[in-house]
Amino acid sequence: MPRLAALIPLVFLLLPGISKAASEGDFLKGLQGAYSGQGTVRLRTNTGAIKVNCTFNATSSATSLALNGRCRGLVLVSRSVGADLMLSGSRYSGTYTGARSGPAALSGTRRGNALRLAIRWAKPLNGDRDASLVVERVGQRGLTLTITDRDPASGKTVVTSNIVLQRK
Repeated sequence: MPRLAALIPLVFLLLPGISKAASEGDFLKGLQGAYSGQGTVRLRTNTGAIKVNCTFNATSSATSLALNGRCRGLVLVSRSVGADLMLSGSRYSGTYTGARSGPAALSGTRRGNALRLAIRWAKPLNGDRDASLVVERVGQRGLTLTITDRDPASGKTVVTSNIVLQRK
């Protein structure tokens, strides 16, 4: 009986981790679905924004998320974009595709309804290889994808991509 009494506090110490893992899985599964929407994309931090229309398909499990989509702007501009993420503990890592520099590494964590991910471009873009991606769940049907990067001339953070999607 004394051994059992000693184990009870250990169980309660472990429960927050179990609860956190379950909430991460619920968050990821809640993102699953087909989305469409629009937004803006800047090819460089110092160029004007291009309006785009996008469609995305999100598939997920308790420990992974795959976002695959296509954005179209102007008359002939069309680009496939995506992110494949894996959850390990409370950290996310994976790959972003769709950048001119090639596949980029992603890493970060979830805070509330948003995945906050560091991007490491395959080659320098906008003067360096670093940027940020936020994948945010908005309400029950919304999803916003925002990429920010530092403008090398001004040093200011610039939104280079902001896509607002709704589940179909």
